[in-house]
Amino acid sequence: MKIEDQRYFHEELERLEQAIAERIIEDPKHIRDRLARDHEVSQFLEEIEARSKDLLKIYEDVDHVREEEVRSLSTGDPMELFHKEIASIKEFHRRYPNERAENLEKAFKKRTPEEQVAAAIQVEAMFTGEEGVGRFFDLTILHEQYLNLPVNQSSRRLTYLQYLDKFDSFEHIRRESKMSESYFQYLKALQDYLENFMRRTKPLENLDKIFASWDKEFEEAWEKDSIHEWQKNSTQSNGARSESPAAGEGALWCSACKKGFSKETVFEGHLKGKKHKKAVEELEKSGSASTPIMDSGSADIKRFKERAIAEREFRIKKLAAAMQTERSDTKVNVERKQGMTERERQQELEMMYSETPEATNGSKDQGDDDVGEDKIYNPLKLPLAWDGKPIPFWLYKLHGLGVEFPCEICGNFVYMGRRAFDKHFSEPRHLYGLKCLGITNTSLFREITKINEATELWDKIQADKKVEKKATENVVEMEDPEGHVMPEKVYYDLLRQGIL
Repeated sequence: MKIEDQRYFHEELERLEQAIAERIIEDPKHIRDRLARDHEVSQFLEEIEARSKDLLKIYEDVDHVREEEVRSLSTGDPMELFHKEIASIKEFHRRYPNERAENLEKAFKKRTPEEQVAAAIQVEAMFTGEEGVGRFFDLTILHEQYLNLPVNQSSRRLTYLQYLDKFDSFEHIRRESKMSESYFQYLKALQDYLENFMRRTKPLENLDKIFASWDKEFEEAWEKDSIHEWQKNSTQSNGARSESPAAGEGALWCSACKKGFSKETVFEGHLKGKKHKKAVEELEKSGSASTPIMDSGSADIKRFKERAIAEREFRIKKLAAAMQTERSDTKVNVERKQGMTERERQQELEMMYSETPEATNGSKDQGDDDVGEDKIYNPLKLPLAWDGKPIPFWLYKLHGLGVEFPCEICGNFVYMGRRAFDKHFSEPRHLYGLKCLGITNTSLFREITKINEATELWDKIQADKKVEKKATENVVEMEDPEGHVMPEKVYYDLLRQGIL
């Protein structure tokens, strides 16, 4: 019956909403447990969407079955309809005697400890070891693919850290070099990885809506020809901007005639000339063209390829901007691992994967509800690492984090470690302190932390500027009618007073 299906869907929607509320109230501390919860909630939301569509079809009642059922219930014999429904239920169970009844109350209940362990393992399987359960990027394969591109064969090879800074920057690559198939496949692989990583780490966000807005933004920018690297005027058919001295920097270069043009109107007229068309035919017959020679018909095909490449570059930039936190965390993690030995890396992996929900439940069974993973033994008061545990003591000593560096200009603030101390000279706190002292040129005051030293240096700089200014004024000398030589300023002062 349609009415019974309608009631069932409403009950299921209420159960799903209640299950989502119960999951959201929880606040797992480990990122693996949080991702498992978010993916479960995302699955519930998908079921709500599917059930809502089914319920909407029932309310629309295109075949008028629901309307007939309501009419029969209001005008017919209720007991007759009741016995008819009972008979259909018995007939169904006679045909399918082993069919289990679905209990919605048990279908969306909280997971048992064993199910939580299985969910955590399933979430771990979604990520590689380098990704750290969704905390870091794993772009090692894409880094190798980038280094093997033809556009990078003659350039300096980027390290992995440098690649993390520049993987969404494409301005340094020549436009003609981007038209290769290998470059297009690299962009596709990078875009697919970033989108897949975003879907795995942010299951509760409406990513399809975000991606659609990015597509719309790209469409508008492409129609307005406002994408700087892919504007129509920067490349024309049968010619391209060249970096050769013959054409000059930024000039238009005809690859068929081996000739450069400084004005676009002259270049377009050259493309329509007989001499150019003849050179194109000879070049196509010889098959020695270093760049594609296209006529007016193939210009649209080239523009279509440019659009496909530009769209992927645009999407990669948007994805990288949306995941700046993961990008910066990846750089910090790579730098940290470069200072670790292989044994320490293995120990870190074992420690991370040993923190299973089963161990947490075991500690709770023993009565230690608030003790276990939450209690950290840190008698030396060492700073905490990314995993919430104290950093190794050797790393603490290596970076000199136990050395205090006070700064009087910052209000006697104390910086722990040389790295933090060097960094603070360009931070707002220190710059504001110098501004309060009347100092404007802050680049000359590095390593100065005392107020009296800063003011003395500033006074000396100002005095030196005055002396320098006076010296420059006395460079030009003038001679009066009697042959007396004097500075230009004195000469004009005496002239204005009428003495000369």
